[in-house]
Amino acid sequence: MKKQAFLTFIFILLAVHTGLHAQTKNDKILVAYFSWSGNAKALAGQIAQKTGGNLFEIKTIKPYPAVYDECTKTARRELDENARPAISGSVADMKQYETVFLCYPNWWGTMPMALFTFLESYDFSGKTIYPLVTHGGGSFGRSLDDIRKSAPKAVIGEGLSISAMSRNHEGPAVVKIPNDNVASWLRKIGM
Repeated sequence: MKKQAFLTFIFILLAVHTGLHAQTKNDKILVAYFSWSGNAKALAGQIAQKTGGNLFEIKTIKPYPAVYDECTKTARRELDENARPAISGSVADMKQYETVFLCYPNWWGTMPMALFTFLESYDFSGKTIYPLVTHGGGSFGRSLDDIRKSAPKAVIGEGLSISAMSRNHEGPAVVKIPNDNVASWLRKIGM
């Protein structure tokens, strides 16, 4: 009798473990990022490494200027014109993803216009978007509202705002990698 109870217990443990493992495998994660300076790219890489998510770079067909001041002027012009810059590449089978991490810098109080292009190009129904913004003092700005407007059927999860301050105001600010705030945030949201 003890042997039968023990075998039943082992069978249940294996069934539960296998079911949980299969559930984890089916929980698809996309880590989409736009990065001019490299900050959002580095943070997206950290998220992908910790979660097992697939990386996707949101990249404009026409590159932004490499000089900081010229880049900010271009970004401002796009914002003023409510532009939707064309992006290269696309996410293969967006339907498979349930969770999307969206990493980007704060440009002029919101996300870069290329993110509007990205968000408006897919159906985010039922998906959870976790935003991560890098900034020089503006935090999320109005980007969370803009994400909600651009992906109205998505659930917007708790975001993370990372200040990227540099001593040199002529170039891009830099964030610390690996970033302890990212690791804490991922634990907090259950990743």
